[in-house]
Amino acid sequence: MITSEIRPLFDLPRDLAYLNCAYMGPMPKHAALEGQNAYDLRQRPWELNIQENFFDLPEALRGEAAKPFRTEAKNIALIPAASYGLAVAARNLPLAAGQEILVLDAQFPSNVYVWRDKAAASNAVVKTVRRSANESWTEAVLGALSAQSGIVAIPQVHWADGGTVDLKAVREAADEHGARLVLDITQSLGALPFPMAEVRPDYAVAAGYKWLLGPYTLGYLYVAPEHQGGQPLEAGWIVREGAEDLTRLADYADHYKEGARRFDMGERSAFQLVRPALTSLRWLNGLGDDLLAGLSARTHAIEEAVRSLGARCDTPDRAPHYLCLALPDDAPADLAGRLAARGVSVSQRGDRLRVTPHLYNDQADIDRFADALRAELA
Repeated sequence: MITSEIRPLFDLPRDLAYLNCAYMGPMPKHAALEGQNAYDLRQRPWELNIQENFFDLPEALRGEAAKPFRTEAKNIALIPAASYGLAVAARNLPLAAGQEILVLDAQFPSNVYVWRDKAAASNAVVKTVRRSANESWTEAVLGALSAQSGIVAIPQVHWADGGTVDLKAVREAADEHGARLVLDITQSLGALPFPMAEVRPDYAVAAGYKWLLGPYTLGYLYVAPEHQGGQPLEAGWIVREGAEDLTRLADYADHYKEGARRFDMGERSAFQLVRPALTSLRWLNGLGDDLLAGLSARTHAIEEAVRSLGARCDTPDRAPHYLCLALPDDAPADLAGRLAARGVSVSQRGDRLRVTPHLYNDQADIDRFADALRAELA
C-alpha cells in the first residue's frame, strides 16, 4: 500500500506532520468508529449479545494479538497496561537473595519500579546496564550477564534512543546463567518482527496504544507455557471454566480456562476497547512485509533531510522504525514545543528528539519537519 491510500484511513489534518507514533499511535478511523458504535450500544444494554461481547470478541482479539507475537492465542492474556503484565511476571518468577535483576540505563519506568519492589522483597539487587557511546545495548547486556543474574528485564527497542537489543543473543546468554527473560516490547511490537521461536521469553508485554494503533488501557501479555500455572493478580470470574453459563456462576469453579487466560484483567471484555483494538490489529496484521519496509524508508528519508542541520542519529543498532536525533549543543531546551507550534508533533526524550513516523506520513510531512527544524536551529 502507498501513502496516498493509507493517509485517508486516519484523521490527520494536512497542516500537521504527526511523527510521534512512539508516543501514541492514532487509531484508524474505521477502528475508532467501532469504539463509537460500542458506546452507542452501551446505552442499550438489553441489546448486548452476551456470548458475542463477553466471550467471542475478546477471544477474537486474543487471536489477532497473538499474530505479531508469533504465538498461539492461548499464550496471550488481555491486560490494561504494560505495568500490569510486568507485575504478573514479578509475582511469579523466583528470585533468590543476592541475585541481580538486569535493566537498561534510562529504561522506561514501568519496567524498573516493579523490579525495585521485587528486589527489595527478595533481598536482591537491581543492576542497571549502561552502554558507552560506541557500544550497542546488546554488547552492554551480554557484558553484564553473570552467574548472579536472576532476571533480565529489558525492551527490544530502547524508548529514549531507539537502540535495539539482539534478543536471541541475550536469550542464549541468559540460558547459560539460568536467568529468566522478561520483555517490554511496547516500542517494537507492531513495527518489528518478533522472533518468538528464537527468543523464547518467559514473559513479554506490549501496550496496545502505540505501534499497535489501538485504544488506551488495553495491552497484551505473553506467558510462556511453563508459567501458565502461575498466580494471577486478580481472582476474576470470567477466566474460570464454565463462565459462559451465567446461570451457574455461583457454582464456583476451581479451574481456570486454558493457557494464559487466567491472567486476563478484570472486565477484560470492555466493549469500547475490544472492538477498535480488534479492528486495528486486523488491519495491521494484513500489511505484511510492506509495514517494516515502509517505516524504514521513512526514517531514512527523515534522517537524510535533517543531516545538514546537525541533527543526527548516533545510536548503534538503531531500530529501523525509530529515529532519535542527537541535537546541536545550542538547540532550544523546549524544541519539541516550538516544533508543535509549527505543526510538527515529535517527542523530546532527554537530549534527543524522538521522531517516529508511520505509513500515513508522506514527503510533505518530512519537508514540514525539516523546514521547522531548520527554522528553530538557525
